[in-house]
Amino acid sequence: MTSTRRSYDLVAHRYATEIGDELRDKPLDRALLDTFAEVTAGGPVLDVGCGPGHVTEYLAGRGARAVGLDLSPAMCAIARRSTALPFTAADMTALPIRAQALAGILCVYAVIHLGPSQRSAAYAEFARVLRPGGHALIAFHTSDADAHAGQARKLADWWGHEVDLTFHFLDPQAETAALARAGLQLTARVDREPHPGAEHASQRSYLLVRRTDNPTHSAGAHDSR
Repeated sequence: MTSTRRSYDLVAHRYATEIGDELRDKPLDRALLDTFAEVTAGGPVLDVGCGPGHVTEYLAGRGARAVGLDLSPAMCAIARRSTALPFTAADMTALPIRAQALAGILCVYAVIHLGPSQRSAAYAEFARVLRPGGHALIAFHTSDADAHAGQARKLADWWGHEVDLTFHFLDPQAETAALARAGLQLTARVDREPHPGAEHASQRSYLLVRRTDNPTHSAGAHDSR
């Protein structure tokens, strides 16, 4: 996680410049976020892997009580300056939040940097902090012209910065099963092609899941948060 944090700290300002208005050209993403805001209405929502905070701000504009969390302190600093919302730097595999505190979790293209065991730990944390009946919306890349689900790509240079990032292309069925093991049951799945010219040319999947009354994971020591 250290290399991922350092890498995003290095590119944070350029990243915010490049993708800060991305939702303008992504009508399906906006529709999914609108749905997520509706099903979590009235409760606090955490945007995990929030980056510069533009999606967190969009949710807040749709009435969500949104807070952002990112591994990168530099991303959080940019988000705080550009919005009026709260942001904190933390690891999604050890969320600094008490059990059953949230109505919703949004996690857009953040679990792609985690290996299988880390993703399982993150999903267990999502289930721990969600209320029974709470929802999570998780998005990830599934494939592109050079990689398929189950493969990974390393990135060593990004916008002139020396980085060390691994991008995992994920199998929606495998992630659905992993989420179910954590106590998060599938409500809906959306697969889509890339928006031409607006993003990396990859196929993507969105999983809307709901916390069951009796999640199968063990909440463990983090319950005191």
